[in-house]
Amino acid sequence: MRAILLDQPGEAAGLLRVAELPAPVAGRGELVVAVACCGCNFADTMMRRGTYPHPKQYPLVPGFEIAGRVTAVGAGVDGFAVGDRVAGYAESGGGFAALCAVAADAAVRLPDSVSFETAAAFLIQAQTAWHLLHTVSAVRPGEVVLIHAIGGGVGLYLTQLAVQAGAVVVGTVGTAGKERRALDYGASLVVNRAEADFVEEIGRFLNGRGVDRIYDSTGATILDRSFALLRPLGQIVSFGEAEGRPLANLWARLVEKSATFTRFHLGHLDFAAQAWRDGLRLTLAAVADGTLRVPVERVFSFEQAEQMYECLESRTVSGKLLLAVNPTATDSRS
Repeated sequence: MRAILLDQPGEAAGLLRVAELPAPVAGRGELVVAVACCGCNFADTMMRRGTYPHPKQYPLVPGFEIAGRVTAVGAGVDGFAVGDRVAGYAESGGGFAALCAVAADAAVRLPDSVSFETAAAFLIQAQTAWHLLHTVSAVRPGEVVLIHAIGGGVGLYLTQLAVQAGAVVVGTVGTAGKERRALDYGASLVVNRAEADFVEEIGRFLNGRGVDRIYDSTGATILDRSFALLRPLGQIVSFGEAEGRPLANLWARLVEKSATFTRFHLGHLDFAAQAWRDGLRLTLAAVADGTLRVPVERVFSFEQAEQMYECLESRTVSGKLLLAVNPTATDSRS
């Protein structure tokens, strides 16, 4: 089968290449899916650079977030059949390929109203946002939440879901223009960190009220400065380190306000647990009825995988980038 292969990590261009690889076989509890579209996530770019915090063996086929049609069903799998339209979280990667094996517990059947493009664009980021808000923390009506990188993929889902939960949302971006969708999705204030001091601007907007929860994918100095906005006994939930790992004074910052610090990775959830099934059911239903918007920024052809990575790493994207693995299957519902 055709696949995008990353032989080894590094900073040089051209590390991703189209290769012919053996097709996967459906193991026990697995599905094999003919991939129509695969989402591109910041984790994919981290694996290319070799900075992904969760160990991966090279060479590898990137891609965690797939949508397509089931071609094989492994032993012990109920509720799926060959031909089903599905979306899935391929936690071990392999989505940038014609065929991908995925745990059946991490897959969901798609209603006809949800296209493969939409399905490949929502699953990981919407699930990450859901569990950031409702599993590793518990956002409540009336709380104020600060979302860094609010104009990115997870940030836009966090914004919508937090507003729907009754929270007041403020956020930051690093690039001009990325605030637009977040404001449209219900954020009350978005500060461009390149143009203003976000601590001063948010503090002024809140009239000195402390932030209840901070959702951070940046780390390093942005995370460090955010403690000035956090109320005593507040919570910071980290899910990425785009600027760098938390600074060495993290313990001292937590002690100052008796704050709670949580680090979350979607792959650490139990896909057989009720919490995973609830999040998947509720977010898919919201996508299907339009109450959770799925912003697709651009779809790249299979041969444009390198350009897709460059586009994501430019930090100018406000929405989802997709790889069209089998374009002829993209809009098929029958």
